[in-house]
Amino acid sequence: MLRKLDHRNMGKSDLGWLRSTFHFSFAEYFNIDNMNFGVLRVINDDLIAGGTGFDFHPHKDMEIVSYVVRGGLSHSDTMGNKNTVYRGEVQYMSAGTGVYHSEENLSDETIRLLQIWVVPDKKGYKPAYGDYRFNWDDRINKWLNIVSSKEGNAPIKINQDANFYVVELEEGKEIDFQVGSNRQAYLVQIEGDSTINNISLNERDALEIVEEDILIKADKKSHILVIEMKKELKW
Repeated sequence: MLRKLDHRNMGKSDLGWLRSTFHFSFAEYFNIDNMNFGVLRVINDDLIAGGTGFDFHPHKDMEIVSYVVRGGLSHSDTMGNKNTVYRGEVQYMSAGTGVYHSEENLSDETIRLLQIWVVPDKKGYKPAYGDYRFNWDDRINKWLNIVSSKEGNAPIKINQDANFYVVELEEGKEIDFQVGSNRQAYLVQIEGDSTINNISLNERDALEIVEEDILIKADKKSHILVIEMKKELKW
């Protein structure tokens, strides 16, 4: 089963300093029929103006992954972590029993990132933080596994049966992705345009995939994220 989600029909927010596209219900956008996709609870496509950001605020019992598309995202938290990640790099925080953090754009230019929340497999984990500087070339025309479960092989591991993959597919190139029995995946067309099993996706569109293999062809150079997980459509 495949279902396309057009970015023009997704939730929107414009606070001036922050412009967001919400893949699922978040903040002022609420749709009872669009709360999650399995354990995937949040994907916010955020544009953060220069010299602004999210001040210190709390989180609890959520696996939070930030994937930077453009610019640099600077993190600080009450565990003592401070760091900046850039295009194609990943920052991870397991909020667990509770943590405060801030996320800032310290540059003069607008940055873009995907803020992703995954529900953990249980509550009460000890809070944790990590980041990783992936080599961009490792995703050109091939899948790069950036996040996995604790049992997986990615350098960033979360407390859930879920895997994150990214690829930058050159124009005209093709790549497949298999979603097996009792598995599902959520695909984000981060940049560029593609055709997936005869479905056309434009930049910022998404695709729900349930127990079906896909073939992706890049109509333009395509930067794509896939989050693969156990099958559990709605809560």
